[in-house]
Amino acid sequence: MAEDAVFPESRATVYTSLAADREFRHETEVKRSRFITVLQRTADEDGARSVLAALRKEFHDARHHCSAFVLGPDRDVQRSNDDGEPSGTAGNPMLDALLKRETAPGATDLSDVTAVVVRYFGGILLGAGGLVRAYSEAVTTALDRAPLVQRRRLRICRVAVPHTSAGRLENELRAAGYVMAESSYAAEATILRLALPDDPPGLARAAERLAALSAGTAELVPGETEWIDVPHG
Repeated sequence: MAEDAVFPESRATVYTSLAADREFRHETEVKRSRFITVLQRTADEDGARSVLAALRKEFHDARHHCSAFVLGPDRDVQRSNDDGEPSGTAGNPMLDALLKRETAPGATDLSDVTAVVVRYFGGILLGAGGLVRAYSEAVTTALDRAPLVQRRRLRICRVAVPHTSAGRLENELRAAGYVMAESSYAAEATILRLALPDDPPGLARAAERLAALSAGTAELVPGETEWIDVPHG
């Protein structure tokens, strides 16, 4: 499972992010200036600033280390920094590239992403419009190459069943398309754990299906929520 959510209960129950625990890099050149884009999934502002600090150290001889990040299921944390470029020509275009990124037709829900563009000046001035295009396209092109995942807020529900019927019921639930979390074992019963969509109608349907599969002997007990990565698309 992916890491626990670090934000309070959100309005969103699903959003898109980068694959976890990986860094994605892409380099472009515009009029001899090198633009090295680094994308990384980050859970909070401290994580985003750590990514920037590490890249400042790695590329210590670069003229600019511009950054942008968007965080949270509701995308309520948004920051950008021009790092010495003319105001509005680097950080804001990078942030716009993150916010306006379509992750599905009509969907712009990319979050928990930090983008840093390291620029080595090539001796030719690009002008304000040229800088905006260069920084925006640097992030967009990097995103084209970065694998995405879908983050879903799922309700972890417990079902206590006799040891003798736990295997059969778990197989039937999996065959019905339910996401099964790790089971645990008590003296009197096996505790199956289901990760279900966090909405009342979905929970009600799952309870009805469970009752049918167990002839009314198993009860669905909703617990806490967890953010879980699932394949995108």
